Amino acid sequence: MALKKLIKNIALSRGYLIMNVSRDYNPEKGYTLHSYTTPDGKFDYEKYRAVQTRGNKDKIDRVWVVRENIEFLASYIKKRIPNPEFGLCHGTRRGLEQKWFRELLGCDVLGTEISETATQFENTLQWDFHEVKPEWIEKCDFIYSNSFDHSYDPEKCLNAWMSCVKPGGLCILEHSSLHSYEGASELDPFGADLYQMPYLVTVWGAGRYGIREILKCPSNPKNLKYLNFIVIQKFTDV
Repeated sequence: MALKKLIKNIALSRGYLIMNVSRDYNPEKGYTLHSYTTPDGKFDYEKYRAVQTRGNKDKIDRVWVVRENIEFLASYIKKRIPNPEFGLCHGTRRGLEQKWFRELLGCDVLGTEISETATQFENTLQWDFHEVKPEWIEKCDFIYSNSFDHSYDPEKCLNAWMSCVKPGGLCILEHSSLHSYEGASELDPFGADLYQMPYLVTVWGAGRYGIREILKCPSNPKNLKYLNFIVIQKFTDV
């Protein structure tokens, strides 16, 4: 037990978190999704919430988002939505995403975080990003997240987010090599390769939204094989 704890502490000091891994790869769907189940086989939401909260607290001092990448996205958003009014950032941990977007775009941007640590950070709401507030419906010019891999039901999650996006608005998912099906774990339940994402988004969108383009991030950490932004747009003619 002492050795196991030592290894975990070393991993944490280097920005990693060791979790139980259960990869249920579904070849028909093309992705991996970890199952949170009770002994009788039902979905165990409380376990999911507890795992996500613990993971957040264990890595609360770690910052994943890179300002250079947010600056790049802010410029991209401005070119396509000249006067954005409202945006959401899901799964923000320390809230830097919404802070930087607010500065760069000059509009209202809120972040969500499932853990109660959300109350420690400005413009961050404690919230499960699978759910939608009525006042968000078709009010978002853009949504950004680097935490889509934390979803227990990616189809439900993306449809919830896109219901908040205005017609013509954008949802931008950060997708790295760690988000592949091999990267799925108890903490990061959803995993799919980059080439699989356009198919999944098309199927889940069912004609309501689709991928506009896939962008390379200007700043790519050395421990990643790749880091991209998947830009999803809500269609205006639905």
